[in-house]
Amino acid sequence: MRSSFATQAQANTTQVTFYFDNGQSETFNISVPAATFSQQLPQFLAQPVLTFHLTDQTVVIYTAKVIKVEVKPPMPQIQGEGTFPNSQRVTAMQRGAAGRFPVE
Repeated sequence: MRSSFATQAQANTTQVTFYFDNGQSETFNISVPAATFSQQLPQFLAQPVLTFHLTDQTVVIYTAKVIKVEVKPPMPQIQGEGTFPNSQRVTAMQRGAAGRFPVE
């Protein structure tokens, strides 16, 4: 079974969003498969800076200012202490609806 070029390109691309302590965020698509990125993530975050070379500019991120990192696609291969498999994010609407409607 052959896959399309778009599917192959998507499989080799990881989307990373950095959230900073000042409330801002930055999202990047990087040409690294998620499985490879998951192995490198601890080393990346241990670096004082990360540098992203874009077509029109270079962006330097100070990792000391990063408070959260989101990665797509998911990286289930990250396992061990401090990892919570089968987690679900609860939205503000879901929290607000809890207990408001009787369950029969």
